Amino acid sequence: MKKPFSTFKAGAFALLLLASGGLKAQDKPHNVIPEPVKISTSKGQFFVKSSTTILIQQEEARTTAELLAARLNKATGWNFTVKKGPHQPNAISFSLHKNPVEELGKEGYNLEVDANGAKVTANQTGGLFYGMQSILQLLPTEIESNTAVKKDWTIPFVKITDYPRFAWRGIMFDVSRHFFTKDEVKRFIDVMARLKYNTFHWHLTDDNGWRIEIKSLPKLTEVGAWRVPRIGKFNQLDAPKDGEAATDGGFYTQEDIKEVIKYASDRNVTIVPEIDVPGHSMAAIAAYPELSCSKDPKTKVNPGSKFAEWYGNGKFKMLTDNTLNPSDEKVYEFLDKVFTEVAALFPNPYIHVGGDECYKGFWEADANCQALMQKENMKHVEELQGYFMKRVEKILKTKGKKLLGWDEILEGGIAPEATVMSWRGIEGGIEAAKLGHNVVMTPSPYVYIDFMQSDRTLEPPIYATLRLKKCYDFEPIPEGVDGKFILGGQANLWTEGIPTLAYAEYMTYPRCWALSEVYWSPKEKKNWEKFVTKMENHFDRADLAGINYARSAYDAAIKPSMKDGKLVVELEAEIPNLTIHYSIDDTVPSKFSPVYKDPIQIPEGPITLRVNTYRNGKPIGRMITLSREELAKRSK
Repeated sequence: MKKPFSTFKAGAFALLLLASGGLKAQDKPHNVIPEPVKISTSKGQFFVKSSTTILIQQEEARTTAELLAARLNKATGWNFTVKKGPHQPNAISFSLHKNPVEELGKEGYNLEVDANGAKVTANQTGGLFYGMQSILQLLPTEIESNTAVKKDWTIPFVKITDYPRFAWRGIMFDVSRHFFTKDEVKRFIDVMARLKYNTFHWHLTDDNGWRIEIKSLPKLTEVGAWRVPRIGKFNQLDAPKDGEAATDGGFYTQEDIKEVIKYASDRNVTIVPEIDVPGHSMAAIAAYPELSCSKDPKTKVNPGSKFAEWYGNGKFKMLTDNTLNPSDEKVYEFLDKVFTEVAALFPNPYIHVGGDECYKGFWEADANCQALMQKENMKHVEELQGYFMKRVEKILKTKGKKLLGWDEILEGGIAPEATVMSWRGIEGGIEAAKLGHNVVMTPSPYVYIDFMQSDRTLEPPIYATLRLKKCYDFEPIPEGVDGKFILGGQANLWTEGIPTLAYAEYMTYPRCWALSEVYWSPKEKKNWEKFVTKMENHFDRADLAGINYARSAYDAAIKPSMKDGKLVVELEAEIPNLTIHYSIDDTVPSKFSPVYKDPIQIPEGPITLRVNTYRNGKPIGRMITLSREELAKRSK
């Protein structure tokens, strides 16, 4: 059983470690997330003044330097501009190595700050951008202010050598379930780039909306981008009514897409578009009903109403046909048009084609699908998806693109160059890697950031919970797997229950602060207690920047179980410097209430357990209230 740490401040924890030898002298506390590969500090600090110069030695560094100047100008009220020239005293300079430094790779950087200023050097512009982000995190918290602040602007003397553990460090953002504007997407990309993420997986199509303009197929956005308006819990909303106007939604024009791609590229972020097929295609079918087996002209874009029965263990039945017909050649002509335009827009070598949760029931009942199975000597209807995916892969190859899909694409067999995203746990990733496929590890138990962050009584209930420390503890390379096949990993943000950008940020941070260290930092450099100290600094920074985030990590975790016929509850605080107070006598827990030390036996009767976490005698978490009946239910 884990017990909470004794109460003292996070900063004191770091100082205690330093005094006891737990931290090396050159590894003094700092606030850089993700943790750098090597960092050493020395006594002193460089003072940024209004006379400080921002310098570049190559024109390629200008974009990064101008992003730094813009941030400094807002926070200081001064007027920094970018000039070209060698490093000089009282300057922040950016330069590319004439002879690449092998250790740094494509995205690594060196940062040195001394009395003469700050120097960022790298092999490529991505490294310069990440060095600039580390400078921003080393500056005072007020650097995040959007209004001028009068203070001493200092950067501690530091030497950093830094480069990523994994090449793929991503976040998936679902804009089908709820539409987010072009500017909201750009803000999301800007915030994730600060944490040295380099891949934005843009989930553009699904049952609930088609979000990308395809000029050769105008109905995809004329019809598929719009649904009837609904507010409330997804999958429990009313279905469209006859004659009801579809006014909720939106889409990105191709000019919008180009603008977002450029914005992301300036921040070293590449965009992977996803066109989800053959399942999850109701928005496309609403626009072109003939693409499905049912060919139902009454098919509507789903507004969040129930259209499937889920039986557990991944088994389900679709009540409405949302699947493209694999036996119809017109479907492949349709996809060729779609992927022609998508490939022309996105420079990334990958196009994600989904492939998940494809219901085969309508295929089983379709005469043409059965005829195709007979012609191709297929024994099981699942083989039709393999046939479909191989056809899609051939289409992508003609566009110069690689196929990327969720781990279900393994079930029908795919070409060796296809890449797999393992989402149903780590097993799909293990299988794919052993077959020689490249893998992006994105298992739902560790990285699905649409899951609840705390107790289900405190947050809108979803079918699973993902606490912050579980994110931080994720290891992307499974035991026994050759790491060369693991490209990296990403967090996935599905938006059925996320209607606004502010709530999207609440669900993303700080869990993606934690995951940034999983994907960037050396495995041996990860340290949960140290991360917590940095996280609390970033809370203050996010407040100034106007970035929403969750404080759910302060909430206690409650684990009821039955032992020898008795109902027993264990409590845990994942933040190491908290105490837990509780009550079972129908009082509100305070600092005078019992402190949790050992498992609590819950007596029979109308008992209510109330729990809260405290720091220095003050409540810091949210109070959790559970009846004995609910505890007993959870213990099963």
